Amino acid sequence: MKFSQMQYKRPEFAETNAKYKELLENFKAAKTADECFAAYKEINDFNVIVESMFTIAYIRKTLDTRDEFYAAEIEYIDEVEPELEEVLQEIVKALLESPFREDMEAKWGKLMFTNLEIDLKTFSPEIIEDLQEENRLCSEYSDLMASAMIEFDGKQLNLSEIDAYFQNTNSEVRKVAATLYSNWFMERNEQFDNLFDALVKVRTHIAKKLGYKSFTELGYYRMQRNCYDENTIAQFRERILEHFVPVVTRLKSMQADRIGTESISIIDNDFCYSDGNPTPKGTPDEIFEHGKQMYKELSKETSEFFNFMLENELFDVLSRPGKEVGGYQSMISMHKAPFIFANFNGTSGDIDVLTHEAGHAYAAYVARDIYPVELQFGQEDIGEIHSMSMEFFAWPWMEGFFGEDTEKYYHSHLSTSVTFLPYGVMVDDFQHQIYANPNMTAKERNDLWLSLEAKYRPWLDMAGIPFWAEGRRWQAQTHIYCDPFYYIDYCLAGVIALDFWTINEYDTVEAWSLYNKLVHNAATKTFVDVIEDSYLSSPFDTDNLRRIAREVYGWLFEWEDPKDPKRPLPRRLMMR
Repeated sequence: MKFSQMQYKRPEFAETNAKYKELLENFKAAKTADECFAAYKEINDFNVIVESMFTIAYIRKTLDTRDEFYAAEIEYIDEVEPELEEVLQEIVKALLESPFREDMEAKWGKLMFTNLEIDLKTFSPEIIEDLQEENRLCSEYSDLMASAMIEFDGKQLNLSEIDAYFQNTNSEVRKVAATLYSNWFMERNEQFDNLFDALVKVRTHIAKKLGYKSFTELGYYRMQRNCYDENTIAQFRERILEHFVPVVTRLKSMQADRIGTESISIIDNDFCYSDGNPTPKGTPDEIFEHGKQMYKELSKETSEFFNFMLENELFDVLSRPGKEVGGYQSMISMHKAPFIFANFNGTSGDIDVLTHEAGHAYAAYVARDIYPVELQFGQEDIGEIHSMSMEFFAWPWMEGFFGEDTEKYYHSHLSTSVTFLPYGVMVDDFQHQIYANPNMTAKERNDLWLSLEAKYRPWLDMAGIPFWAEGRRWQAQTHIYCDPFYYIDYCLAGVIALDFWTINEYDTVEAWSLYNKLVHNAATKTFVDVIEDSYLSSPFDTDNLRRIAREVYGWLFEWEDPKDPKRPLPRRLMMR
């Protein structure tokens, strides 16, 4: 079914809550395993409908945050979801306490029940009003970000669109764009400060009510961390600092040489080549046509997936006023349809939509018929492996997107992937310190960000533009406001994606086989288990991180030649 034809009907609270309670009683009344399975199927099927209605409303609201109908629906859903959580938790308890639990575990696996036990740790009826407030604040932040309209270059630009000018070949254009971007945030700095302060306080309040010493512990449970803890992540951050920050520092020095500057300032950070960054060639329609060809040649299954997406209007990627910033993939389970949302801005990031977000969507499509629905979705740390690795599997088809810029794209993509890691762990470090010290002032938070910038990104000169110079850059990072402790998943998955890149360089058939195995198993195994099962290198192992950093740096260093920046790649790209 086409997205435009998908009907939305508000799940009214009283009727929805009553139906869940009826289904719960039926489940509890089961006298045999067969009756138990039949009763849970009714719960699953109803839950799929309710969640799909929520998802459709969310997507349509993000497509145009000014749409009054869907804005009202999201406001309603923000209130209703926490209220429904009470009966949903009762269903979880019934599953865990069922006399037929062993039968269900034998059929669906123990991990589903491990995760359900974790879910129980995140809720109590006494926090319903706090959850509603948290939802409201996150929606307010999203609406604020989507409201940005910055006049520049004779146009009214949203944040995604003006971001493209940070890669302009003219340094003065980059500076003006960064200054206007900064001004928009600085004019609203008090609003951003107050929103985040309220979020930190309400999350801390929720954690205290649930008996946790800080929100961090609760945040890990919310993310369903089931095979590593806070100490493991702290060690991972230190290893990124040890093995990747020196590599990125050298890469940034090379970048400065390429663009003719002594150091990397804010206005130079995203500008990587003196003759301009690689940009996709052709119209959006032409880009999608080549994407269709790419997925046709990659595999039969990816071809079927991409055609399904195109035929059913499951992409919305063009920037426009009122559209929420950023990009995401969301699954509409009742229609077995992944949906991809993005904001094209004419940069190489547009192609990432057809690789990164399509990696998420491909995994969702592969799992669309799995029952129960809980087994369709692995943890977010695994999900980001799907997306970040797909970016590298698409390399052999990049010439169709970038033409003469293809080799430059390879260098840019690999360099950006490794450069991201210090930033990603910095975001995670920031959040850990914020929630360990929830009473920080706005200035103390900004000062903390600046100190972490100096630690994880020592090459970056932020002077001259207030938004960066005052340590406010974090306020543009949506995850910090609305998805606490998610960001480290990109880093863990990013290391795995780089490992796939190394394997793919030498044996594309083996690499794709391992990836497809991972995609098909992700909802039934933990992050650690799925890595081991796919014969990939653990990001928690120091030797693995050191090896991957060395491999990436060696490839990028060989590419560099100040006399000939367009020299051929040092290693062959294995084409299918």
